Amino acid sequence: MSDKMLRAYSGAVAVVTGAASGIGRGLAQELARRGGEVVLADLQVELAEEAASAIRRAGGKAQAVKLDVTDISAVGSLFQNTVERTGRLDYLFNNAGISIGGPIGLHTTEDWDRILGVNLRGVINGVCCAYPIMLKQGFGHIINTASVAGLMPSPGIVAYSTTKHAIVGLSMSLRAEAGPSGIRVSVLCPGVVRTPILAGGKYGKVYGHLSAEQLLKMLEQLRPMSPDQFARKALSAVARNDAIIIIPSWWKLFWWLNRLAPALLRLFIQKQYQKLLKTQP
Repeated sequence: MSDKMLRAYSGAVAVVTGAASGIGRGLAQELARRGGEVVLADLQVELAEEAASAIRRAGGKAQAVKLDVTDISAVGSLFQNTVERTGRLDYLFNNAGISIGGPIGLHTTEDWDRILGVNLRGVINGVCCAYPIMLKQGFGHIINTASVAGLMPSPGIVAYSTTKHAIVGLSMSLRAEAGPSGIRVSVLCPGVVRTPILAGGKYGKVYGHLSAEQLLKMLEQLRPMSPDQFARKALSAVARNDAIIIIPSWWKLFWWLNRLAPALLRLFIQKQYQKLLKTQP
């Protein structure tokens, strides 16, 4: 097995941010199942350690690290320590993120600072710290988690959608620049996946009159996918070096409509959002 090329996935070393729950945890578990060594990085280090322990009990390689992705010095130290310990960095899954939902008129400047800091600056920090390492070793794959909300109009989650559009743009621009150097870049665009972020999560919030239970009931109508199933499909697409990875695949319909008939899709989404607002008490 060559030390000078990307491994997929046996023998690979991967860092997954936001790995304590949801998509990040699913990715970490599936990476380990496919033979990779995984660093689970998250502010919720106790949950991350639970996941890492379960991976080790199953015979995989994993360790948990407490990480605030908005702290670039901490991000840099994580990658440096990982490379010093393992000798390589095959994959960075820039997955940590939060959600702030509800009418944009209720968002504060602090809300904007927080979501931009975690969702966008956190990804930028990961790129800034991992990319030079990958350039030096001559291989690597950066995978940024965006959302289908980064591919189409998304009223009710405007701040979240803003960060996800930015991540798609960052990823596609970096892919074009990094490709000739042997570095791959992909962007994950999940539809609705059954994770804590659907109801705001620990670090997010939801403005408006919908309770967490009402919100989850509404989102169940969109057929959420399990994180484990998402991870299996996502890693197969990453191994193919797909650029924009939309899972579940039926969400591609909205992406195509936004490219072919943006005014039509915008009108449809606007009507659906107005209908939702009328259901609120």
